[in-house]
Amino acid sequence: MSVYHVYARLTVYAPDQQALLYITLAFSLVLSFLLWPRSKDATLGGVPWEDLALAGLSLACIGYMFVNYDYIVNRFPTADALTRMDMAVGITATVLVLEATRRTIGAALPIVALVFLFYGFAGPWLYGWLYHRGLTLEIAVDQTYFTTEGIFGVPMTVAATYVILFIIFGTFLEKSGAGQFFMNFANAIAGGARGGPGKVAVVSSSLFGTISGSAVANVMVDGWLTIPMMKKTGFKPEAAAAIEAVASTGGQIMPPIMGAAAFVMAEFQGVSYTQVMIAAAIPAFFYYGALFAAIHFNAVRSGLKGLPREELPIFGYIMLRQGHLFLPVIVLLALLLYGFTPTYGAIIATVALVGISWLRPSTGLTWRACLEGLRDGAVQTVPVAMACASAGIVIGIVLQTGLALRFTAFLIDFTYGSLLPALLITMVAGVILGMGMPTTPAYIMQAALLVPAIMKLGVEPMAAHMFAFYFSCLSAVTPPVALAVYAAASIGGAGLWASGVQAMKFAAAGFIVPFFFVYNPALLFQGPWPDILRAVLTGTMGVIALAASLEGYFLRRTTWFERILFFAAAMLLIDPNAVTDVIGAGLLAIILLLQKLWTPQSTITRKAST
Repeated sequence: MSVYHVYARLTVYAPDQQALLYITLAFSLVLSFLLWPRSKDATLGGVPWEDLALAGLSLACIGYMFVNYDYIVNRFPTADALTRMDMAVGITATVLVLEATRRTIGAALPIVALVFLFYGFAGPWLYGWLYHRGLTLEIAVDQTYFTTEGIFGVPMTVAATYVILFIIFGTFLEKSGAGQFFMNFANAIAGGARGGPGKVAVVSSSLFGTISGSAVANVMVDGWLTIPMMKKTGFKPEAAAAIEAVASTGGQIMPPIMGAAAFVMAEFQGVSYTQVMIAAAIPAFFYYGALFAAIHFNAVRSGLKGLPREELPIFGYIMLRQGHLFLPVIVLLALLLYGFTPTYGAIIATVALVGISWLRPSTGLTWRACLEGLRDGAVQTVPVAMACASAGIVIGIVLQTGLALRFTAFLIDFTYGSLLPALLITMVAGVILGMGMPTTPAYIMQAALLVPAIMKLGVEPMAAHMFAFYFSCLSAVTPPVALAVYAAASIGGAGLWASGVQAMKFAAAGFIVPFFFVYNPALLFQGPWPDILRAVLTGTMGVIALAASLEGYFLRRTTWFERILFFAAAMLLIDPNAVTDVIGAGLLAIILLLQKLWTPQSTITRKAST
């Protein structure tokens, strides 16, 4: 599967786009049934006979599309009637997609897809904005399987063209030992500071995002090292788990390689991935900057130290031995900024990685390692591809029934045309959707239903899509279903709710900044350079003030009144408006004078008792 997709992007004999989508779905369906079997009863190569039959049936459904290729691509969808065989193949393929999705990522998304299919049929019996004329079985099958607006729509296109190549790049980077290098690098530069292991988690997890687009996967790789280190130096278990979960979740929003949803976002807007990557840079900087500051204040307030010097790797030594592993990421970033398409950028960077890895024999990628990287790339792509296929079913029904237009009108009426309530509804919807499914389908649902509404209220397309994307990601650290927190808490032996509440504090900037870049796109690198630079400067001050407010410490422990003032200053400074920046900076100066010149009686009493 991996080799074919690389070949398809490099050769002049590559299939056209629609044929590539058919082939990608064929690979993904077959591998879903072979690698995620129904049971462990070994019959043939460890795969039950019924799963082999489902894999064969998948090939038959896709084979039918190739046998009748000219007829399918040249017919008029939903106008030319489907034959009985077309109907049988379409229904069978849709059921196979839903079952493969259930096996690879769980039942939530297939259930949502079934609900939308039911909605497509039930329209005449519904009321209000939910009412529509209803779809016949033939139109539903046609829209879902025989057009490019269903299973073979934009999400599947992104999985087939962009996502698999970037996942392959990530698996090759992992095989080269980059994951361990990122950890050593982070330890060398931050491990000895106050709360060093927590800061190491921030640095290593942001770097590890170039390898993994999954918050939970990031936790399971980094967490086994960082969480015990944090607990060893005095962090409470719930704080250690929360730090790792929040740092790992940020990997999806951190350029240059973000999660799969970022590629879908680019495709929905009709812009290059480079534009999405650039727009995401400042919010990601604020997200990690606020987390880094919060860890520092938490550590100083608790009297924590860093790791002993003898336990830290030597910076010069690790850079000499493994520093070249940064180069492939730099190559990829340079190619994207220079104007190469993401597909060619990922392939060239992967080839460069193989060559660069041999600058040191200890990191050189052997033929076996390359084959394992290709295999792992395909395995990791399958759940993403199946999620995109099922999300395509939802989009097809939304388009065919006109639900998006009616829902937009309903939301505008419900909020009386006010933007803030519409944003709050979008935020809640993103978090709820993300609780039961991966970021990509959760974002796609919002892009189909909620993003058009907030765009109708005057929000720039990039800001609207980025807003939905952020809250789809942050669901991983938002109770009650916070998968990244659950993974980290299981490693650290921490309470789930305590870890979840702490994670929301550490991730506060991620919940606040999206509202500000909606109202002022300077935070997305849109607008004059002086405005952008001012937004970066004052926003940085703002997220530090936010961390001080939430952790209750700056130069000393803060009073409740000072915490309120810090929070107010943070809100004013993060808002990239000249007037609010001046007021916020003045308020912050007053708080700093209070912190410097006045010591509350409670602090004196605490020191005396100590």
